[in-house]
Amino acid sequence: MVTTLNPDIPAPELAAALNEAAKAMKAFGQRILTPEVLLYTFTGSEVYNANRVLQLLSRERGFDLKQFTQTVEQMARLRQGRDGKLGFITDSGEVPLSDEMIIVLDEGRGIAQALDEVQVGTHHALGAMAERGVSTSALLQRYGVTPAAMTDQLMQAAAVKRQTASDLVAQAKAGELKPVYYRQDLLRDLSTLLALAGHRHVLLIGPPGVGKRSLVESLGLLIAEGKGPSGLKSVVTVTETALLVDAAQALEAGARQAQGGILFIPGIQRFLGGMLDAVFPKAEKGLLKAFLATDPVVIGTLRQEDFDKFVAKTPAITENSQRLEVPEPSVKETAAILAVHQPHIEAEYGLHLSASCLETTATYAKRYLTETPLPASALQLLHRSCALVRAGAQQQNPFRPTAAGDGTQLDDEDIALALSLMTGIPISRLGTDERAKYAGMVEALRQRIIGQDDAVLAVSRAVKTARVGLKDPKRPIGSFLFLGPTGVGKTELSKALAEFMFGDETALLELDMSEYQQEHAAARLIGAPPGYVGYEGGGQLTDYIRQKPYSIVLFDEVEKAHPRVLDLLLQMMEEGRLTDGQGRTSYFNEAVLILTSNLGSEFLTEPLVDEQDRNRVMEAVRGFFRPEFLNRLDEIIIFHALSPDDLRQILDLMLNKEAELLAPRGLRLEVDAGARTWLLAQNDHPEWGARPLRRILQKHLREPLADAMLQGDMAPGTLVRVTAGEKGLVFATGEGNS
Repeated sequence: MVTTLNPDIPAPELAAALNEAAKAMKAFGQRILTPEVLLYTFTGSEVYNANRVLQLLSRERGFDLKQFTQTVEQMARLRQGRDGKLGFITDSGEVPLSDEMIIVLDEGRGIAQALDEVQVGTHHALGAMAERGVSTSALLQRYGVTPAAMTDQLMQAAAVKRQTASDLVAQAKAGELKPVYYRQDLLRDLSTLLALAGHRHVLLIGPPGVGKRSLVESLGLLIAEGKGPSGLKSVVTVTETALLVDAAQALEAGARQAQGGILFIPGIQRFLGGMLDAVFPKAEKGLLKAFLATDPVVIGTLRQEDFDKFVAKTPAITENSQRLEVPEPSVKETAAILAVHQPHIEAEYGLHLSASCLETTATYAKRYLTETPLPASALQLLHRSCALVRAGAQQQNPFRPTAAGDGTQLDDEDIALALSLMTGIPISRLGTDERAKYAGMVEALRQRIIGQDDAVLAVSRAVKTARVGLKDPKRPIGSFLFLGPTGVGKTELSKALAEFMFGDETALLELDMSEYQQEHAAARLIGAPPGYVGYEGGGQLTDYIRQKPYSIVLFDEVEKAHPRVLDLLLQMMEEGRLTDGQGRTSYFNEAVLILTSNLGSEFLTEPLVDEQDRNRVMEAVRGFFRPEFLNRLDEIIIFHALSPDDLRQILDLMLNKEAELLAPRGLRLEVDAGARTWLLAQNDHPEWGARPLRRILQKHLREPLADAMLQGDMAPGTLVRVTAGEKGLVFATGEGNS
């Protein structure tokens, strides 16, 4: 019975070579894969480590590699191997391996382990082919490719790419590391910690994307230039592939290779926490052993929340290491980081980046892509923009003067288009002059909000103050408590604010707090903790803000919420962030928080609110909410009852919207003053504000119009005139231009 080779044994390059060898085997008319066929495959491509070794030996031993290849091909075509008991899964199915091919893989594994490699590479297999007892041994030794010639020094030569761990310093010397931006202050602090006499392991703490790995790469470049911390010769990092195969062995091998230097371990939390939380639980002892040792020096990375959860209670790490916070770079610093990447990005996409687009990218990313920190968010936006231009997406950009464009330069408009596609924010809003827009904020809101001038002024004042930068950058743009009876415009102002600020009134998450009266309901906002039902689903609020950080969140009837929910609101207003059940952080610094309440509305029954009424409302509010909660609000805004004139103006706005609904069908709507007065007279509950008007229009205007349209009585171009009769509204139709 033939079994299948463990796919974790061959390294990716050897697996690729075995795939190619399987194709060559069939082309040679062979039914079994032999060492000769695999050796022939090695000679055909410089991507294989074995090919690099053969080239080194051909120069050293003075043989003709072309002639060697011809000899190997002859043998591969003629030699028949004996069928072994092992097969290999290739792209075209399972291929049987000869018994000698099995010996090559087994001996190659021994060579790999001796060289601290987890998987078998092509150079390990080549070394095994030169051993006695293998059919290729005589051929290789005839050309001087002997076990003695393939020494440890040769196998680790610069031409050979290691499979388990790589040295950033060696890569820098070979010119294989891309340039990185030097964050001088952080590099200085890191070098100082590495120069300590003891306990000099370092934990780099910061969210993913702030540049922790880039900081270590810049350290490797410094060491390669002879400018790094004295006594450290290498920066070794274990490959992710090796960790997935055997994390414990890979970590141990990396530590041996890093002797006299630095062992860099990204995401050390993956090794901690036992079988439940750890990705590589079997390697936990190896990680702790590395932190307890003095050589090599360990640099690990993780987030603050992972430090608190996994590391803070692990003395083997905390007592033997130093912490270094890696903050998000500024917009200016991010633009400089993008400039370092610019030549590579231009070459990769065949574009030229305009002078201003780097700063524009950094600015947009900081403001709109808040789920990911700088510089990662800026690089993501820049790559997306370049890909769009290269793919011809600039033809959809209304800011371009021509439809086609030459596709050779990336400019600010392309960045705006990419950002619009990523966030859903209309591109026209991204191109608006912020100063001019916010200067006219009051007038813009008054077009939709009737009879609440004080509320409009208060909201505009607070938002404009935040928009010019006169606020804590970590806190929300604004946190408001809207007080007043039902139907007076609290929710409508929230929608109008969303449309004004974010270009779309649907950029509004409305949460009815009457649904959050129980303590367990708070988990719906931030997600359930691990081990509880719904853990994988995330939080209704936190997930939304991570996806759409530039939003308004409306907590309707907030007085009905459980105190636990109010605690979450307090944290949002004070710290501008929430951590969900899965440990992910959502930031509210680009959001507006609006809380609505009917508390004290019994004192707001008149269109005018005097000081006594205002004091009574505030007394009711102070009697319900804790002082620390109220102190976190930017503004408490009181909405008063609507006057008859206010209701008439609101009806006018609603009728305008009805007309807008008919316009795409080629119909015009004309409602005279008498009909408007009749509609207002149907409001039996003026104390409910404007809310009944929607139902009145639905019943007396929209439904009769819908019936007439379904009967086919209204062709495009028809003018619908609405007047008041003795029994109600009267509808008449005529030509649209009359």
